[in-house]
Amino acid sequence: MRVLLSTYGSRGDVEPMAALAVRLRALGATASVCAPPDPEFARLLADADVPMVPAGDAVRPLVTGTGPPQLTDFTARTVAVLTGQFDRIYTAAAGCDAIVATGMFPVAAAARTAADVLGLRYHHVSLQPTLLPSLHHPPPERPGRPLPPGVTGNRELWAHDAASMHALYGESVNRLRAANGLAPLVNVRDHVHTAQPWLATDPVLSPRGPDDFEVVQTGAWILPDKRALTPELEAFLDAGPTPVYIGFGSIPLRPRENFARVAIGAARRHGLRVILASGWAGLAPVDDLEDCLAVDDVNQQALFPRVSAVVHHGGAGTTATAAIAGTPQVVVPQIVDQPYWARRVAELGIGAAHPGPSLTTRSLAAAIATALTAETRERATATAAMIRTDGAATAAKLLTA
Repeated sequence: MRVLLSTYGSRGDVEPMAALAVRLRALGATASVCAPPDPEFARLLADADVPMVPAGDAVRPLVTGTGPPQLTDFTARTVAVLTGQFDRIYTAAAGCDAIVATGMFPVAAAARTAADVLGLRYHHVSLQPTLLPSLHHPPPERPGRPLPPGVTGNRELWAHDAASMHALYGESVNRLRAANGLAPLVNVRDHVHTAQPWLATDPVLSPRGPDDFEVVQTGAWILPDKRALTPELEAFLDAGPTPVYIGFGSIPLRPRENFARVAIGAARRHGLRVILASGWAGLAPVDDLEDCLAVDDVNQQALFPRVSAVVHHGGAGTTATAAIAGTPQVVVPQIVDQPYWARRVAELGIGAAHPGPSLTTRSLAAAIATALTAETRERATATAAMIRTDGAATAAKLLTA
């Protein structure tokens, strides 16, 4: 069996697809990943021995504002993404049996169109729950399509979301379909998501109600990380009290100097040493004191069990990794699904949800204080024992059945 896995986004979008590719290989299938051409994604896939099909522009320059100017017209940008991604996915999927897609919607729509043209099985996977219809939470607001005032029922709001998505993307997708001999769609969102989308999140961290729309929840797709920690990091860990980890992943925090100063200051209020992950914001120590060590890309699976708390942005992958480690966490949500993960961390009692994206030393120190309590540590330890780590294997079995 040959499978093409299509994604577009940050590391949190690429790494789970690598995990699925590895589990498919263990079952005798062949899988490649169609992903943005960022060097760090190429390294990640190469380290996992997963073939990569570069597609689209590198994401990090787009996010950090260091790349070339982009089209400002929404429709023109959508058409450019759809056609460019379709060409790459269609070519890469020749001879495949199935396509699995995630990432930004126009890329998933291109993957679904390629699957329809080629007559392949197609599965859509969401790496977080907030973009899938649910009776337990409302949809996000789409560009230029606010939620209707006075409507509170989630079923009605998700019907509005389907109409909004079709208004935003339907014409562009149908133009691509017509150019490839396919009939037009009347509900582009549900066609791309399918009647049974997959949800690659852990049911403890991300529960779904029994009355929800039909979704196949596999568990989180986790790629085992075998990298050793650097000698410098090992020496820092051994040189003093257990530090706190602070990192915001692919979020381009601005001004970054302020975020670093506030975050380090909040940790120091508790007498904590700091491991500061630079991330896409390029965070760096604010002085020469020896209680703060800057790191770049690091094996979080190896590091998180050895820190007292994880302060982060609330990406699905970082949230799951900290939860599996049994380490209390402080979530400072910035965008998209991050407020959801912050809320879930607080509801589970495994950490604290910082109130909003803006930090002060006092507000973050208060959140860290909650994470450092014995009660939070005990709850984080107990919750870790309940979390599944076989999500990618489960998905691979479903795909090859």
